[in-house]
Amino acid sequence: MAGLLMRTQPIHAVIVGAVRITANGDIANKIGTYQLAILAKHHDIPFYVAASTTSIDLTKRTGNQIVIEQRPSSEMTTIKGMNIAAEGVQVWNPAFDITPAQLITSIITEHGVFKPDELEEKLLALQRTVKCPIS
Repeated sequence: MAGLLMRTQPIHAVIVGAVRITANGDIANKIGTYQLAILAKHHDIPFYVAASTTSIDLTKRTGNQIVIEQRPSSEMTTIKGMNIAAEGVQVWNPAFDITPAQLITSIITEHGVFKPDELEEKLLALQRTVKCPIS
């Protein structure tokens, strides 16, 4: 549905949140965020991430260092305790995905808007200036 919308309607921007942002600007967010970023890139639509600086973890260099929670397979194979999938069906059910920084136009925070490749430098400079707590 998102792809068709981007192909057929005048979409000016995509804005998503983030549960974690790494030093290089990769983000972790709910499943489907990465797909939206790819679609936005394909359709030349700016892709923004809006998140507070408390979501930024400068101790993580890239998204590869973020541990992705795996949700129970029963979330996909049962409803109210009743099986809806064939016995033995294998399920991969991650809670989040990682969107690479190169798909992100800018990251919007309470301290300003930053390109992913300048995020760490600008936030560290800001931290030195105003003594704000950034990981």
